[in-house]
Amino acid sequence: MTFKKSVSIIIPNYNGKDLLEIYLPDTIQAISCEGVDYEIIVINDGCRDDSNDFLKIHYPQIKVINNPSNMGFSFSCNRGMEIAQYELLFFLNSDIRLSPNYFSKLWKYFSNPHTFGVMGKILVPDGKKIEVAARFPQMNGCKLKTDRLFYLSAASTKATPTIFLSGANALVDAKKFRELGGFDEIYSPYYSEDADLGIRAWKLGWRSYYDHVSTCYHLGSHTTKKYCQKNQVKMVYYRNRMVLHAIHTENSNLLFWKFQLFLLEVIPKLLIGQIWILQSYFGFRKKKEQIDLSRKFLEQLMHSHNSKKTMPDINNYFNKISQDKNLIWV
Repeated sequence: MTFKKSVSIIIPNYNGKDLLEIYLPDTIQAISCEGVDYEIIVINDGCRDDSNDFLKIHYPQIKVINNPSNMGFSFSCNRGMEIAQYELLFFLNSDIRLSPNYFSKLWKYFSNPHTFGVMGKILVPDGKKIEVAARFPQMNGCKLKTDRLFYLSAASTKATPTIFLSGANALVDAKKFRELGGFDEIYSPYYSEDADLGIRAWKLGWRSYYDHVSTCYHLGSHTTKKYCQKNQVKMVYYRNRMVLHAIHTENSNLLFWKFQLFLLEVIPKLLIGQIWILQSYFGFRKKKEQIDLSRKFLEQLMHSHNSKKTMPDINNYFNKISQDKNLIWV
């Protein structure tokens, strides 16, 4: 028996009218053929183009939220969550093209009560290269790296876990997402909010999965490349990686991590003239109060779930997965 649930599709949009025009038909085709109740919610995040008029004219059935200014990915997704009415939430970038049968292999994961969410394979536009697969966490001292991609082949009897779901195509349990408080808006405007969400889910005992058969195609950071300067993007990326570590590093390791951050991250970049790292570092320092609140909220959630999972615990789980003979590194 096929296990299916209703879906709220949430699409943050920043001046992406041309992308909506190209990719919305594929999204509607992919979900319509599944025979489930669904809705599409587009959040216009301070758009200055014709996105709103385009949606009103061509897709009057789509629910539209208009942010008064550009608030960023986390804020926009959370606003979509607030009005979403269905069992699953599907966070979808406006520059993603779904294959016609994208959802067909994903329903089965939600028959497991411990599933937080699942994502499909993301390919580059011509389909010749995998852009995103499952992410494998690696610890270097107290530094977490998540850039190594992998999947378990069809010969494996296990589902492929991932430390987090890409915000570009994350299908998640709506009830669990709300219990986690949604995306943490400390990461606005972009970067690391999906990693943070995935880690919080794992710490509560909820797992995220990757399906290698479900496929979509990514135009590739269209909004950030078009509207953001390169150094600004790097500054935000590194600042938010610092925030991520500050939230998820265990109390016993915090002091060592701060020492490692300054000695191995900030100083080396300064020595080669990458002065922008100071903006990242001081931007991170300014978020101390918000970081403390995020840590406290996570501690309360873990206490309510009787969970004591740490990043080393999660890393050990993935290390065991790495011994599977059917594991393929991308």
